[in-house]
Amino acid sequence: MNNEHSSKILSRRDLLTGLGAAAAGAAFVHQAVGQDRNPAAQVADRASGVKITGMRTHLVQNKVYVEIETSRGVTGWGEVSALVPSAAEALARRMFDLLDGENPTRIEYLWQKLFRAHRDMRGGPFMCHTIAGIDMALWDITGKLWGVPVHRLLGGPCRDKVKVYPTSKSRKAPPAGVYDHAVTPSEIERMINQIRLDRERVGPEGIVMFDAHCAIPPAALIQLAAAVKAYDVLFIEEVAVPGNIEVFKRLKAAIDIPLATGERDRTIWEFIPYLDQRCIDVLQPDVAHCGGITQMKKIAILAETYHVPLAPHCTTSPLGATASLSVGASIPFLLIHETAPGLLRWGEQFMNRPWTVDDTTAYATLPEGPGLGITIDRDKMASVAADPSYKWRWPGAKLPDGSVADY
Repeated sequence: MNNEHSSKILSRRDLLTGLGAAAAGAAFVHQAVGQDRNPAAQVADRASGVKITGMRTHLVQNKVYVEIETSRGVTGWGEVSALVPSAAEALARRMFDLLDGENPTRIEYLWQKLFRAHRDMRGGPFMCHTIAGIDMALWDITGKLWGVPVHRLLGGPCRDKVKVYPTSKSRKAPPAGVYDHAVTPSEIERMINQIRLDRERVGPEGIVMFDAHCAIPPAALIQLAAAVKAYDVLFIEEVAVPGNIEVFKRLKAAIDIPLATGERDRTIWEFIPYLDQRCIDVLQPDVAHCGGITQMKKIAILAETYHVPLAPHCTTSPLGATASLSVGASIPFLLIHETAPGLLRWGEQFMNRPWTVDDTTAYATLPEGPGLGITIDRDKMASVAADPSYKWRWPGAKLPDGSVADY
């Protein structure tokens, strides 16, 4: 390469370098000058540096409440339900090993970390119910960090209010007992009377559901359904014990009334067979059973692809109910949402409820406040927990001949 050609290349390189530096400098000056007018520059990531620093568990009668603490002083609460409470508390405490020092806003990552932590404990009620309580607490923390209700983090509300039961316009008839594999005319009449009574209470414009509660074996349920008008109930709930999809297919083929189930199923993997086999018309995940807010939202998305609505099961205190309503508010395919008035009142002894129900319209307001909007009075909670009259007992049911029954 001759000196003249080399000089031209160097001159061009120097010129481009100089222009690049000048442009960068101009951009830097522009950025510095416009920083106060740049909306993007004003958005601080409130979550990037936060860490989980501790967890407290509170055993309160048949519930366990988890309280997750962070380096920012923000605390999140979750509810563990429908387990042997002493065992649930021990499992929650041990799971903290997997959470300590983590960023609580990495909710999906932490859910996966907990669920996949031990290959031999994956799934099942103890794992999923306990994760559900922790998951609620993580969503609560994240909502508080950003100053918005959880349903805003889930994509925002799809509705202005949520249809709920029980109210004066919406009721669920109970099975009124457990039944053998064949039923008598008087037993059929007893169940029909439960439906008739609730229909009279809500009127022709109201909503009635029938809860089979897995207490009516398939053959007996088919006999009952033949005696009920197909339009008189919104759906029949818990038509069979989960675990054998062929039973649900058999019932769907024999019964004209919409069928619902899901309160005892956990994670997307247990719900998808109902959708794939087209044997359930309404899914009923329970946020405290299925794996928390994270899983309930995914279940709703799966159901939407099959045009199957949700009617969430919910027998929790205001904390778990608020978590469930937050998901319900954010999904397009929602039929109706359960509440448990007795458990709501029980929980209100030591916590608030950030939503209300209009009994005359059967609608609940959307949850308000950052996160789940729940404030817990620890002293009052401890007082309820110390009630000497409470003793946890195993539930169960038997048939008249002394054999063990489903319920």
